[in-house]
Amino acid sequence: MRIRWTSLLFLSFCLCLPRVLSGKALSSQQSQNDFQELGKKYDVRILRDTWGVPHIFGKRDKDTAFGLGYAHSEDDLKHIAEIVLISRGQLGTRQGMEGVVVDYMFHLLRVRDLVDAQYETDLAPATRAVCEGYADGVNCYCSLHPDQVPEDFLPIVGKDLVRGFVMMTPFFFDLPDVLSNLRKEDAEAASSLPISPRYAMDIPKESHGLGSNTFAVGRGRSADKFVRLAVNSHQPWTGPVAWYEAHLHSEEGWDMVGSLFPGSPVILHGHNRNLGWAHTVNNPDLVDVYLLETDEDHPNQYKLDGEWYDLDVRQANIILGLSKGKGTPLDRECLWSQHHGPVIRTPKGCFAIRYGGMKQIRQIEQWYRMNKARNWEEFREALRIRGVASFNIGYADKEGNIYYLYNASFPVRAEGYDWSGTVPGNTSKTLWREYMPLGSLPQVLNPESKFIQNCNSTPFQTTFGPGNPDPADFPESCGIETTMSNRALRALELFSTDDAVTREEFHRYKYDMRYSKQSMAIQALQEILDLPKEDKLVKKALKVIEKWDLSVDPDNKSAAMAILVLEPIVRAQIYGRAKPDLMDTLKERAAILKEAFGKLDVPWKEVNRLVRGEVSLGLGGGPDCLHAVYGKGPDEKGRLKGIAGDSYVMLVEWDPEGRVHSQSIHQFGSATMDKNSPHYADQAPLFVQRKLKEVWMDLPEIKEHLEKEYRPGRD
Repeated sequence: MRIRWTSLLFLSFCLCLPRVLSGKALSSQQSQNDFQELGKKYDVRILRDTWGVPHIFGKRDKDTAFGLGYAHSEDDLKHIAEIVLISRGQLGTRQGMEGVVVDYMFHLLRVRDLVDAQYETDLAPATRAVCEGYADGVNCYCSLHPDQVPEDFLPIVGKDLVRGFVMMTPFFFDLPDVLSNLRKEDAEAASSLPISPRYAMDIPKESHGLGSNTFAVGRGRSADKFVRLAVNSHQPWTGPVAWYEAHLHSEEGWDMVGSLFPGSPVILHGHNRNLGWAHTVNNPDLVDVYLLETDEDHPNQYKLDGEWYDLDVRQANIILGLSKGKGTPLDRECLWSQHHGPVIRTPKGCFAIRYGGMKQIRQIEQWYRMNKARNWEEFREALRIRGVASFNIGYADKEGNIYYLYNASFPVRAEGYDWSGTVPGNTSKTLWREYMPLGSLPQVLNPESKFIQNCNSTPFQTTFGPGNPDPADFPESCGIETTMSNRALRALELFSTDDAVTREEFHRYKYDMRYSKQSMAIQALQEILDLPKEDKLVKKALKVIEKWDLSVDPDNKSAAMAILVLEPIVRAQIYGRAKPDLMDTLKERAAILKEAFGKLDVPWKEVNRLVRGEVSLGLGGGPDCLHAVYGKGPDEKGRLKGIAGDSYVMLVEWDPEGRVHSQSIHQFGSATMDKNSPHYADQAPLFVQRKLKEVWMDLPEIKEHLEKEYRPGRD
């Protein structure tokens, strides 16, 4: 999975008094009186294992969700609060102008209106109960730890979580960037909303585009007849979309392990006893831009099929900063077309936006149903909800099924228009009203090769041999990518030559640290090697790069020089920007290594670092490798600090009898924000050695490795 993010406005808030938007503001004393007793309402135990991972055992699903909200708050209340602020259109009160950009998008998309209208009708009672249970868990924790609670945060409610998912889902495809580009047409708006929302949420710039891996091997390609699945999303290592590991169990049939984001009451990917899945981000074209017909006599109207219609005009009173209950109001125009959706007024005209899943609030419900699915048929039924608008899915189960889906809410668009650009908004012919059915999406089920993969690559090369989707079956307007990442190329190269994959090989292939000779990076390498050897430092640098064997293992002495030069060049290619000058880049990076280390042939692990508090460890892996590590820098010491890539890794297997076993690792540990916890960085040494820890699901095993057990809100 990788992340994409962007800009835009709606709703009014009171300014002068402390307030929350999902309920009346509560004093700390009121919060304690209201929420300290919540633990008695829910029947749940939290068992922390020796890695600090919470195993949450509830009588009902909503009890388990309560325990998850409580445990997650213990480890990362900061980012839960940030997601809740986003879900209320209040991020600007804490993050200044950067947060205002996100609030503008919240209001423009009318997230509050959508959820308020559909919460009771579209979500099953069980889903609402899970959302409200998680919210109560957070409230209970906050009532017992008032010194940690942000101002005007309490109470949170189930709708906060649903709004958060509705708001965040478009951040994973092109909608934020489309909105930002339209706003750039308006100089005044650009000055007041200066950046993309992607970067307003503590997300390292461009780490959203760095990729994820999933692959699965069926019994027919395993040496021991096991089914194996790799869950390997590449997320930022810190912030509101960094992974958190948990095990959820209830007496109502919920028994799921895996990872989730702050503010999620369900596991987003991992496995239960019977099946598992992983996500990677895909790049479908789900956003359409319409140029509305307006004129000077009708500034707040648009023409459709020869008739004039009123735009719904609102002023969003966004709050910039908040201190002692006061903030600076920023009034922004929010327009809405009853036929199209959100509208942006620019010097070039009024543009309306429609996007896949724009009226959908069932994201949590779909993932909840996926969590509880017991077999392939039930999992497939969960997918039919179509609450999740994008993401690739790699799937495996104990029956031996392996499956890949290019999931996307593709609009059924009229032919004869260029949907990659702006289409006319004055005709109903361009107004799509339905989506391609699930069965018509690119997908591969149990291919002859007994292997599937996706590493942010085209679905048309999911496997080797017969069984790949045919590009001719899909309209060009879908915008389905046709490119192959290095990770996808390596996965196919490794697995296609091994028809009896062992557990050890599956692990080794996941942690492969080489570049394919067909990859974009290696194509750029030759351009570097062809540079004139004009001075002594350049000559030495090229000599080091010439010795590179295309590997980024920790001890490789050519990788640092090669990767430091290649990374900005390949990044520019990925993002469609002009490549930096090769000679200037080579000189700059060589000078950094020389100054910092006194030489150019520095072991890669001396440059590539995992840094967590006082911990600093050398890493293997690199950009776009199956063992993916993306670093920020180099700094003045010549070092790259890892910020994204392999984060939560889980390898799952089912034996021939259908019994499940898995191992996992987090780049830091379960205490994602508590620097004083022993679990703040306790998994980092294993992570850099490419080792995994056991995942325990059975209560006797958990108790054998128990650190503490307690009832939230009671003990």
